[in-house]
Amino acid sequence: MYEIIKRSLDFFGALFLLIVFSPTMLIVAIAIILDTDGPIFADIPDRVGKNHKMFKLYKFRSMIPNAQNLLMTDSRLKKLFCEYKKNNYKLKDDPRVTRVGSFIRKHSIDEFPQLINVLIGNMSLVGPRPYYEFEVKEQTEKFPVAKKAFEDVLTVKPGITGEWQVSGRSEVEFDKRIFLDAKYAKQKSIINDIVILLKTPLVVITGKGAY
Repeated sequence: MYEIIKRSLDFFGALFLLIVFSPTMLIVAIAIILDTDGPIFADIPDRVGKNHKMFKLYKFRSMIPNAQNLLMTDSRLKKLFCEYKKNNYKLKDDPRVTRVGSFIRKHSIDEFPQLINVLIGNMSLVGPRPYYEFEVKEQTEKFPVAKKAFEDVLTVKPGITGEWQVSGRSEVEFDKRIFLDAKYAKQKSIINDIVILLKTPLVVITGKGAY
């Protein structure tokens, strides 16, 4: 029953939110086009979903084109890449972020297209953060105790919002974040999902913990 109710809430909730936020999403898309050359959606590697299944995550582009690949391959960004890995795959002052990108990242507007992922069925409104494949590999090597936690996390669909997002977002260290996600996966409940959804708007409006 949990899976049936959750999928129903995801589908109809995502459909409703897409309708409500469609004017905002249109304005953001136009702003991205006017601000910098490049695609509207971020050109990022696929994420790891439920049961290790890879999927394409839709997200408004908030950085220069090809930002993720440049960070990992451009020798001029070697120092930045080291800082990126040291800070658990987050950069507080990221020079790749555009003017429009800075605003939409702070208020999580760049995440709105993930409602498409929810409709498709490879994401949920509430769930663990969708991780990159290299994050899973490198972080389980760095934090061996987190390996079991990752396995627990990958038993559920990743979400647009979740336990760590409403608990500090980028201010939460990676090892604590994965255990928060694992706890969610093991104790999943519709009531908990509703509580997280109710907390999310305040986080989005205030931009608390966003980089």
